[in-house]
Amino acid sequence: MQNKIGMAVIGYGGMGSHHARNVRLKRPGKFDVIGTFDIREERQKASRAFGLTPYESREALLSDPKIELVVVATPNDVHKEIVIDALRHGKNVICEKPVTMTSADLEDMIAVANETGMLFTVHQNRRWDPDFRTVMAIRDSNTMGHIFHVESRVHGSRGIPSDWRNQKEHGGGMLLDWGIHLLDQMLQYAGERRLLRLYAQLTNVTNENCDDGFRVHCTFEGDTSYIVEVLTSNFISLPRWYVLGENGSAVVKDWTRRGKIIKVSDWENRECVPIRAGVGITKTMAPRNKSTIRRYRLPHPKCDWMEYYDNIHDVIRNGAAPFVTHDQQRRLIRLCEAIFESGETGKTVELE
Repeated sequence: MQNKIGMAVIGYGGMGSHHARNVRLKRPGKFDVIGTFDIREERQKASRAFGLTPYESREALLSDPKIELVVVATPNDVHKEIVIDALRHGKNVICEKPVTMTSADLEDMIAVANETGMLFTVHQNRRWDPDFRTVMAIRDSNTMGHIFHVESRVHGSRGIPSDWRNQKEHGGGMLLDWGIHLLDQMLQYAGERRLLRLYAQLTNVTNENCDDGFRVHCTFEGDTSYIVEVLTSNFISLPRWYVLGENGSAVVKDWTRRGKIIKVSDWENRECVPIRAGVGITKTMAPRNKSTIRRYRLPHPKCDWMEYYDNIHDVIRNGAAPFVTHDQQRRLIRLCEAIFESGETGKTVELE
């Protein structure tokens, strides 16, 4: 058996070309990126210009025995159809996020994967984002004591891009676009802790067809709350991460990992001088004495997105366990459904 895995991409747009380019350049010893298929002629030409084979049809690509792995990077509403077609052709499949728009569709896809015995997994690439890995390192260090609250957000000011992403019928909207990343990160952060309840708000500031933003407050067992927020009409952005622990606080301002950790160094020193606050005075909100706190740099753990493809190779060639599992995707899609339910009804949704 050859070590290299023959790979092709269906949907050679921004993400499809991102997969092809990076795998070809960074893992040439493990994957042979052979070709692509896209319904747009200009993307077929772009594939040829990159030295790939633009197959004349999806059937032609899926019928090529040299192709062992197919990456599906199309609009969300056709993921199910293409994934099932590829699995039935005996191909291993990576599907772009969100894997699909309903739990029922996901179960149909998993059933075909189990029936055919082929790998079916999802591209959750932002598990390797440096800012997220930094927050995970803060959690794992346990130096801030019990972390009781986390806020994760991305803010933009351009609304939704003017393509299929702003059309509900194609699976558009910010919950299924950016939200699926941040929610997957949240579930990875929470680990085995159960998600007890959530309350969500969906926004339609710039788009009536689908959500152009959302905010959800989640409560996990173990007395931990977590806010996820994606908004697209913000001209002043809040920090990417805000983390509160019993012994300190951390802020990660953006994807470049600018930020800091402030921790208590002396709990016994309770000296407090009242300050003027507006037209009154306060002790409660007075800043701590500088001798009782200490500032630390953020950790900078290793972040290599290509570990995802190393795992894919190991799964196909050696039977390793995939990083992104069916049960993780079940939990994630059910979570999205609950957020839509809460946003549309204005009610808290009980979970798990």
